[in-house]
Amino acid sequence: MGIQSLNFLAVVAAGISAFVIGGLWYSPMLLGGAWKKANGFRDSPAAGPKVFGLALLLSLVMAVNLAMFLNDPKTTLAFGAMAGFLAGFGWAAMGIGIVSLFERRSLSYVLINGGYLTVALTVMGVILGGWR
Repeated sequence: MGIQSLNFLAVVAAGISAFVIGGLWYSPMLLGGAWKKANGFRDSPAAGPKVFGLALLLSLVMAVNLAMFLNDPKTTLAFGAMAGFLAGFGWAAMGIGIVSLFERRSLSYVLINGGYLTVALTVMGVILGGWR
């Protein structure tokens, strides 16, 4: 199935969900302090409109990519959730883990960033699998 058969409202919702989850995940309320420590930052790096705009755009690209993998009429919410989890944990988090080994990053760095991608992609999969 081609890109024309995607539910673009679901794709946009999935992309926005990853962006919102990231905002919460890395906020001072949740893991912002641990993330700064894992990166060796004293203060949070300034993130202006350009950074947020690009982050949203990249989240939308992730959503389109996952939607293409789930682009089958038989896709269900459960299958979408599982596919999102496997993409987040099996590909994204493990990829961060590999790169982090060579960069000599801490386990907390891997868990924070890999955890975000696992959760975000799982939620994206739920949205894309459930909103057919």
